[in-house]
Amino acid sequence: MKRKLPTIYDRTVWAAGMKHLSKEDKVLAKLIKRLGFIRANWGGDSYESLISAIIYQQISGAAGDSIERKFKALYKNRMPSPGRFLATPEKKVRKAGISPQKYSYLVDLCTRIKDGRLELGKFGAMDDEDIIEELDEVRGIGRWTAEMFLMFSLGRTDIVPRDDLGIKKAIKKAYKLRDYPSGSKFSELAERWKPYGTVASLYLWRSMDVKTPG
Repeated sequence: MKRKLPTIYDRTVWAAGMKHLSKEDKVLAKLIKRLGFIRANWGGDSYESLISAIIYQQISGAAGDSIERKFKALYKNRMPSPGRFLATPEKKVRKAGISPQKYSYLVDLCTRIKDGRLELGKFGAMDDEDIIEELDEVRGIGRWTAEMFLMFSLGRTDIVPRDDLGIKKAIKKAYKLRDYPSGSKFSELAERWKPYGTVASLYLWRSMDVKTPG
């Protein structure tokens, strides 16, 4: 029997996170009071989320939106199955705005899913770090992308993306630091926020009026 892990999509889990963070962190308590309840409406298909994550890497949201629309248009405005994508000539995919590098990433992802090396269906019962380790083997998917996937596709509750510039800026401003938080500061905060690091991250992003990566 698969274990069922709590997710931020559960309103009671989110409310518990707000209560915990307000109690344990005075800075976040102020942000939560000011920003109120944030609805977590992300989620969605794991495979499609990873395809989108690759498409949006290192480009603006507007550029990502445009390329993803063109990419889906190749397949009647839907995400293609791994097999269908792999059967599409590279030249046709590239016309949608997919760079040669990102094309190679998509090929690696779809090949691993098709041949069974990457089983997205089992992620729901796996621990965060084990998922990050598996995704890190996919070409073009590093820790940041894996963390975004954990937060916005699987709804994991305790993710604090240390390499995210928006989080760094928000912490610097909210905690009145002279510089971006050090590794030890990140560890201190992440420990204080457990097991609701994702909730803390969302409030920090929202405090800067940053459009969340999900």
